Amino acid sequence: MVLTVPALFIALGAPFAGAIADRLDRKRLLIVTMVGYSIFGTAPLYLDSLQAILDSRVLVGICEAAIMTCCTTLIADYWSGPRRVRYLGLQTLVATIASIAFFALGGVLGAGGWRAPFGVYAVAALAAIPMAVFLWQPATVRHEERQPWPWRDLAVPSLVTIGGGTVFYTLIVQLSYVLNTAGVCDPAAIGGITAVMSLATAIGAGLFTKVASRGPRVLLIAEFATSGLGLLLIFAAGSVPLIVAGAVLTGAATGLLLPTLLTRAVNRLPFAQRGRGTGLWTGALFLGEFVSPLMVAALTAVTGGLAASLAVLGLASLIMAALVGTVLAVPTSPLNAPAVDQP
Repeated sequence: MVLTVPALFIALGAPFAGAIADRLDRKRLLIVTMVGYSIFGTAPLYLDSLQAILDSRVLVGICEAAIMTCCTTLIADYWSGPRRVRYLGLQTLVATIASIAFFALGGVLGAGGWRAPFGVYAVAALAAIPMAVFLWQPATVRHEERQPWPWRDLAVPSLVTIGGGTVFYTLIVQLSYVLNTAGVCDPAAIGGITAVMSLATAIGAGLFTKVASRGPRVLLIAEFATSGLGLLLIFAAGSVPLIVAGAVLTGAATGLLLPTLLTRAVNRLPFAQRGRGTGLWTGALFLGEFVSPLMVAALTAVTGGLAASLAVLGLASLIMAALVGTVLAVPTSPLNAPAVDQP
């Protein structure tokens, strides 16, 4: 619960954070929630009650919802066309690399006790300083009437993103258990294999700029299909090297998947709706991530094994690829086309 509660409250809080960002000030909301993220994130260093720690994690999720929504909205505000594609791809790339670094740092700090890794959250307060100095609030575009929520434009992208978030988070949570069942129990070996998968995710994100001109339909079909094949390979694998190959395949595909989903969503949004639209997309992503371990647990109970549950999700990913190619209204225009509008 301590691990997954923030994801649930990111999913619930991101749309509201987007509404505040559209109504008030993106930069100010970002700075305030960065400081709050640091305060609530480090709270387990001194809290003694498990309930209080869980409450602090709820507040971490709410702050993170605003941080992610504001960061993505500002990227879309500052740039359009190919530069927007570049920076949204870099966002996923940097986040992946940072997660590797902070997980490693958390592991080192964990040797000093279970509370110590929570000290890493203090970095957020330090990061708020250059944010306050170098970021700027875009000029507000005046509208005679209050703009509605972009439900129609983001209905299909959000549904696809829930599926993408589920697939993306599956191996992040489950790979260590898969390796355990294959006989790999050494924490260093598990950490090394997980790092290899994370590196593949970073490489996938790094390739996004080079393939964005192909359009979201082609990319999403390839990404969901490759993710599904990777999960099926893990299911069918009789050896650790094949498990690693399946994890690398899935990691690279999901690393490319996230910026594709995100860019497709924000490219459809005018400035006045961009915060709410980005919030809806962020909520959809983290709803998929929150549901992912619950779904795997339910499938494992039904199928009788973790590998079989991953196979079911692999087939679901292949079905999603087929739906994107046939039923769902996914455009074929390049993702690096000019934006709807700029402030």
